[in-house]
Amino acid sequence: NQVLEMFDHAYGNYMEHAYPADELMPLTCRGRVRGQEPSRGDVDDALGKFSLTLIDSLDTLVVLNKTKEFEDAVRKVLRDVNLDNDVVVSVFETNIRVLGGLLGGHSLAIMLREKGEHMQWYSDELLQMAKQLGYKLLPAFNTTSGLPYPRINLKFGIRKPEARTGTETDTCTACAGTLILEFAALSRFTGATIFEEYARKALDFLWEKRQRSSNLVGVTINIHTGDWVRKDSGVGAGIDSYYEYLLKAYVLLGDDSFLERFNTHYDAIMRYISQPPLLLDVHIHKPMLNARTWMDALLAFFPGLQVLKGDIRPAIETHEMLYQVIKKHNFLPEATGDPYYLEVGKTLIENLNKYARVPCGFAAMKDVRTGSHEDRMDSFFLAEMFKYLYLLFAEKEDIIFDIEDYIFTTEAHLLPLWLSTTNRSASRKNGTSEYTELDDSNFDWTCPNAQLLFPNDPLYAQSIREPLKNVVDKSCPRGIIRVEESFRSGAKPPLRARDFMATNPEHLEILKKMGVSLIHLKDGRVQLVQHAIQAASSVDAEDGLRFMQEMIELSSQQQKEQQLPPRAVQIVSHPFFGRVVLTAGPAQFGLDLSKHKETRGFVASSKPYNGCSELTNPEAVMGKIALIQRGQCMFAEKARNIQNAGAIGGIVIDDNEGSSSDTAPLFQMAGDGKDTDDITIPMLFLFSKEGSIILDALREYEEVEVLLSDKARDRDPELESEEQPAPENEAQNQSAEPLAAVPQTVGLGDGDPAGESPAPSPPEPSSPADTHHATRVGPSEQTSRPTETPETAPLDQECPDATDGDRGPREEQPETEVDGSGSSGWATKATPIDSILADWNEDIEAFEMMEKDEL
Repeated sequence: NQVLEMFDHAYGNYMEHAYPADELMPLTCRGRVRGQEPSRGDVDDALGKFSLTLIDSLDTLVVLNKTKEFEDAVRKVLRDVNLDNDVVVSVFETNIRVLGGLLGGHSLAIMLREKGEHMQWYSDELLQMAKQLGYKLLPAFNTTSGLPYPRINLKFGIRKPEARTGTETDTCTACAGTLILEFAALSRFTGATIFEEYARKALDFLWEKRQRSSNLVGVTINIHTGDWVRKDSGVGAGIDSYYEYLLKAYVLLGDDSFLERFNTHYDAIMRYISQPPLLLDVHIHKPMLNARTWMDALLAFFPGLQVLKGDIRPAIETHEMLYQVIKKHNFLPEATGDPYYLEVGKTLIENLNKYARVPCGFAAMKDVRTGSHEDRMDSFFLAEMFKYLYLLFAEKEDIIFDIEDYIFTTEAHLLPLWLSTTNRSASRKNGTSEYTELDDSNFDWTCPNAQLLFPNDPLYAQSIREPLKNVVDKSCPRGIIRVEESFRSGAKPPLRARDFMATNPEHLEILKKMGVSLIHLKDGRVQLVQHAIQAASSVDAEDGLRFMQEMIELSSQQQKEQQLPPRAVQIVSHPFFGRVVLTAGPAQFGLDLSKHKETRGFVASSKPYNGCSELTNPEAVMGKIALIQRGQCMFAEKARNIQNAGAIGGIVIDDNEGSSSDTAPLFQMAGDGKDTDDITIPMLFLFSKEGSIILDALREYEEVEVLLSDKARDRDPELESEEQPAPENEAQNQSAEPLAAVPQTVGLGDGDPAGESPAPSPPEPSSPADTHHATRVGPSEQTSRPTETPETAPLDQECPDATDGDRGPREEQPETEVDGSGSSGWATKATPIDSILADWNEDIEAFEMMEKDEL
């Protein structure tokens, strides 16, 4: 019942405040229309001005037994949705969300029609829309390889001048390998075989391009040449649903080759990637070498896929580890007939209501360290989350059809299993590699019988979970990372980063041997760049990579010492009651909210609004938190003026209209170069969009009370009990440990042009035309003192991440970046030096067998 109420809250607010827009912006209670909001980059490629959330929610309505609402929703889709918009969209997202949503809606519409009570008027209109969309996506497959372009213009297709797309060369493995279910279903429903044929061709090409010795695939591939662009391999972002669709394609279509391929890949995954309870990325050409030591949230599906296959023990292990992450950080999804998992689901429901629920829906978490929100409610939240939670708790009589007659797509859309015998295209036996070396147990040709999966011991699953209860604590999981093995084995690195001196000729000669170049910049700093191909040998290349990783570690440690974490502004008055949390930038002066109790008070606008002179309305801000606009003077001067007027705190709101924490790096307010010990009140910074939420509330409700803190606090259930139709979670608040280092901009104030300077960008590897691995560190101060290291932005040096890739990990521990693909970014995490060296010593012979261009 609580899941149903939560769905109504989310769906109802979308329909009231956002429809026909693609998505709801739950903090500002309006629809997100592409082109009318600041671009969020690739995330916006899912938006096509086709009422995305409504289409994605269609079959959820039927699963939740909301047949009347489903019928109304279908009529709206047929009446309002246009698929011929001049907009560039992601082929992958449009396939799984829109094409899958239309097919799932059609599947359940014809089921209801056959029952004779609902949808009697329905004449396959959703299927016709799906067919129209399918033909619009087909031009993306016009490549020599058969792999689709990653984006397409719904109106103009590919490569036409007006299409504004078609120049891309790379796509992710999941993007090209997650089409077969929807495209095959479209062919089976309509009899038009072309869709299934195109999706099969893409899968065939990926299979042929697998790394033959490891049977792994990379993350990113060139759609024209078939060369792997990113050669790391895992089961998370970029690859995840490729594996899922191989197994499910066998279930839905009955083609043995799909199961053979899945089993081949699965054997490789369990050999190399599975490091219980973790699943860690490795290099496809050297699978004994980890590519990173953290996990992204998208691999949370994998225990479910293992259950579908019937490999239960590792599924329990990984799932338990992920649940421990949830209990520590409140968020990360996934959940047999074991009642333990009902408690897992209950925890998820409580956390969603406690931390993500806002008056106009559910808001994504911007930062779990502070509990701040993002003005975003993705369509898949309604498509997937509520289906899974409802089905977890539902009894058989709660579902109006037999759910076992359907298979879930990766977006949780339902496709009927009877499609396997309908309109079958000419069956082609796809060749696979030899299987003689593989474990025969991976080649079961039947689906697992759940009653036989567990031994008769009812405590079997509990015995697997018990050792993992403390695996996610304040430090990294133990027993996984090998420490100092390389040095114990006698390996002597030629040069350690901490000893490097840019003025030492001997050190420069060693760098050259390792393929590391030293570039002198005009401002006196130096930049380090490594090209492995320029190293004297493969061993020297490895030493160079290790040196670069150490240098990144040292510089990021230095950066962390200078940076402050984000803060939170939580609106606690009616009607918000703490349900809206805004990401705030900290100040390098004033009360430190991480060391003192939070500051709570009503807000008031200062006069003058810029706060650059003595306030003319001291009576209005006395005992309150003053709102000030950024600009025209130093931040410290604003703080002193409102403090002298009696304010207990201050919020500086950006004067750059439209700026948002969704699209801009965190801003940190610096002092004025003078002694700021006289400033004793807390000061926080809000971008324009977040500030407008407070200003709008102030105009509407006159009295707005906020909480300034280092992280969001529990809401007051007594105050909001009258507002909530369903009881809120009363569980004790669990601390939101830090998840990710946030890129920051440091500013003194707008009166000083030099007072605002972006924090250094994270080191990014160069991408030379020869595609050989390159690593870049810099720039750094040219100095002989080893403590002054390259000024790179903070790389995350914390525990392996089991949450979203862009919301990184927790407690600080030294790690270094180790992306052998050469890709990098501030979402890239790091690997302990000694663990890397240990792997190198173990597997050095494998390097000699690698192709020269794969170092």
